[in-house]
Amino acid sequence: MGIQGSGKKATNVSLDQALLRDAKALGVNVSQAAEKGLDAEVRRAKGEAWQRENAAAMEAWNEWVEENGLPLEKYRMFNV
Repeated sequence: MGIQGSGKKATNVSLDQALLRDAKALGVNVSQAAEKGLDAEVRRAKGEAWQRENAAAMEAWNEWVEENGLPLEKYRMFNV
């Protein structure tokens, strides 16, 4: 699990007391749940960062397609 896939490291985190109490009462593995949540948040943040970093290139490509059409469009076997 995890983006990096390297070993585990003990870490201190602050959690809402009621949430922690409910998780323990329900048998939720808090470490695994926190890791999954953090993994999802890191992936989301990386995706947003990629979009910001590549926004100019994507805009340029979109403009090129508007002006020139899609490459190989004449070979399409379907209509959009």
